Amino acid sequence: MAYKYSKVSSCYEELSKTKRYWYELLSKVQVNTPLESANILLNGWAAYQTVVSRLWSKTGYHQSGGAIGFRDQLQDTIGIKYLDMDFMRNQIMIQARHQFIEGDALHWWHEATGRGIRTRFSDDLLWLVYVVCEYVNFTGDYTILEEQASYVTGEELPDGIDEKYDLYPEGEIKESIYMHCVRAIDKSLKFGENGLPKIGSGDWNDGMNTVGNKGKGESIWLGFFLYDILTKWINVMESKGRSREKF
Repeated sequence: MAYKYSKVSSCYEELSKTKRYWYELLSKVQVNTPLESANILLNGWAAYQTVVSRLWSKTGYHQSGGAIGFRDQLQDTIGIKYLDMDFMRNQIMIQARHQFIEGDALHWWHEATGRGIRTRFSDDLLWLVYVVCEYVNFTGDYTILEEQASYVTGEELPDGIDEKYDLYPEGEIKESIYMHCVRAIDKSLKFGENGLPKIGSGDWNDGMNTVGNKGKGESIWLGFFLYDILTKWINVMESKGRSREKF
């Protein structure tokens, strides 16, 4: 490798390949607004940062830990689906392999060590379902529902413990992405005294981490999110020939 790039001609060739890759990817979507700064942001820069900083480097202006966030990187793929759907499909498979068979998922983890944090966050697991619905609705490709993925294993959090950082190894059980989503939904159907879903140790707003960590607090936001997901999931179920009653 060092010898190859000791040649200036090889460096120029690689630079040309790199520029061509980014031009072909980022030029797929172009917008024109009266505001030039918006054009610069939208025509390449934002998508480039999403791929390079978020998906590849797992970093950002406010978060440079190098970890993969269960919800974060799934969300990142939503905006770049117009450029390349493989980003979304690949991320779905990666995140599914970091879900527990109980339905919840690692909040974040480092690929190099395999270590991550299990929490009581109530929204993480649902982002898998949301993005799977986004993928099949956008592409019409339902084959991803049959793709097999393993689970990570570990002891469930005992009462009074909101999170635990540990090594969570891959288990032997593999199931379809469809079943991964079903387990996530099942885990989410916990409602409080007002009929709203329980917030756990936080929903999409991480700052709400003590609202429901004692098992009572509820989330209006999570109610909207869950309702939207269930509405979309009905179509997925019907595509597999399953009625609403069977779920």
